[in-house]
Amino acid sequence: MSQLNIFSVLPKGLLDLEAEALHSVLPGPSLIHLEGRQQPPLFVSVLLHGNEDTGWEAVKRILRKYQEIPLPRSMSVFIGNVSAAKLGLRRLDGQQDYNRIWGEGDSTEHRMAQQVLHEMAQKNVYAAIDIHNNTGRNPHYACINRLATPFLHLATLFGRTVVYFIKPDSVLSMAFADLCPAVTLECGRSGDEGGIEHAAELVDACLHQSYLPEHPVAAGDIHLFHTMAIIKVPESLSFHFNGDPNVDITFDAELDSLNFRELPSGTVIGRVNGTASVMLEAWNEQGMDVAELYFEVVNGEIVLKRPVMPSMLTLDERVIRQDCLCYFMERLEFQH
Repeated sequence: MSQLNIFSVLPKGLLDLEAEALHSVLPGPSLIHLEGRQQPPLFVSVLLHGNEDTGWEAVKRILRKYQEIPLPRSMSVFIGNVSAAKLGLRRLDGQQDYNRIWGEGDSTEHRMAQQVLHEMAQKNVYAAIDIHNNTGRNPHYACINRLATPFLHLATLFGRTVVYFIKPDSVLSMAFADLCPAVTLECGRSGDEGGIEHAAELVDACLHQSYLPEHPVAAGDIHLFHTMAIIKVPESLSFHFNGDPNVDITFDAELDSLNFRELPSGTVIGRVNGTASVMLEAWNEQGMDVAELYFEVVNGEIVLKRPVMPSMLTLDERVIRQDCLCYFMERLEFQH
């Protein structure tokens, strides 16, 4: 079920539940409006991917803190894919990815997303925070879709590492960027206490803010990166991480250790078993496969043709099939 459920009070017992048990109280994706001292509300999105529970744990921490006293600012909490959370999965097979439904489309999930956007537009939303986890080893970082001052300030409240991207363009933060400053938080792996606390600190800081600063972000306060390409394994090719000679591509079991490292040309990304023409896909911002700009096969190895910095490299084969292997970034010279 993907119809939106709207609440004006916190459902009884909700804060006692782990992500996998939310389905027992919430019949599906739910938007909960909570009143606070300041208006307009802060929007916080959690569990767009059912296996990424840091956002829900951070929201629980915040709402427990303010159980006996008013919230400093009104807050609208969107709890996304509770059916996938029940099973600890990013999404169910045959189900839409809840962070790819915020653009054009006429599915039930797309209509639900449009209803969320309409609700928050009516409330003149203050800022939007979408909280996620990675399945691979990554630092904590914030993502934005516009290089505007309020977006940069919101992102640097989380940390200096900020990634700017415009593809995929059907993510929640992209849609909310038309309404307010919006940010996606990447909080490391699910279950990591540091990620929960870090996300909760940012949400609490935004609840206490009266406004986002208008002065430029200082250059020393930001390390800015630009996502250039989304790297995918072609559907027709098999792959594994353990040196299996029966698959098309073998990746190193420590591949995710390369995240946020500037890799020189010549770096080996994987090994080809048999077919020398095997190639990964690299989709740029214009929707073109530009793999030949990034990869070549040399002596059975998939080698980088140019320096890149990867993010979100994962060893989770299901996530790779449902989403991607990683993203390639470049440093972006920060200008006020």
